[in-house]
Amino acid sequence: MKKIIILMPTYNDWDSLIKLLEEINPVIKNFKDFEFKCIIVNDCSTIEQPEIFKPKGFSALKIINMKKNKGHARCNALGLRYINSNETFDYVIIMDSDGEDRPVEIKDLINKIIEKPENSVVAKRVKRSEGLIFQTLYQIHKLITLIFTAKKVNFGNYSCLTKKDINTLSDKASLWSSFSGSIKKNLTNLNETDSIRGLRYFGPSKMSLLNLVVHSFSIIAVFKYTVLLRSTFIIILLSFLINTLGSIVIIFQILIVFFNLLIFIVSMRENHKALIESSNNILNENEITH
Repeated sequence: MKKIIILMPTYNDWDSLIKLLEEINPVIKNFKDFEFKCIIVNDCSTIEQPEIFKPKGFSALKIINMKKNKGHARCNALGLRYINSNETFDYVIIMDSDGEDRPVEIKDLINKIIEKPENSVVAKRVKRSEGLIFQTLYQIHKLITLIFTAKKVNFGNYSCLTKKDINTLSDKASLWSSFSGSIKKNLTNLNETDSIRGLRYFGPSKMSLLNLVVHSFSIIAVFKYTVLLRSTFIIILLSFLINTLGSIVIIFQILIVFFNLLIFIVSMRENHKALIESSNNILNENEITH
């Protein structure tokens, strides 16, 4: 029997987490050939944890409590390293705990690994639930990423990774900064399934515009040397147009140089030492048995 661990970080979102567990339960109960566990990384929530019950579909439910708040991406990084070192598993499904990663799509991820057991699967966003401004910014982000990295990153955290791929990722410094960027850089032969971004169960999104920009730049920063090379090439090409377009070319060249500077600054978020020592931030572990 194959073993799947569902990994979810959470911060002050207990109501959403409880509802999500309830909605995951009937989905996973349909897969009799798999054993499911759930690991929740509590990112030093300031709201008191309510009583949480283990759904019958899970053989085990564990909450890892952090000493200090580290953010979503770093909770995923810690969780993957923890699972890789301490758990027996074949696959890990990574998903948000607020409802935006729809639990009904777990079945699509599992069906993909049944088709190709050796390939990790990412949930490709084909439709989003956010407003027009956010969706426009998201399309701009994808275009900039494609131009400067030659990579099409059209997925987020929602994914199902093989044990082999998790072992590959677990010591990559970029994992400390960007989950999706690390996957795109380090993993090959990825499988995809279509995904519709859901709505948060409770409350507004905690992601500010500034955090969204940092998130976008963190993905691009994983490929910083490719960005530098392609930027140099673009700047050289623009130089041939300077007699035609004049100051417009110079402005674009300056913007590209500034963009590269920002990318290299953001790339400092990658920290191999912090990744390797991330388990030191674990306060305690709580096994839910009822």
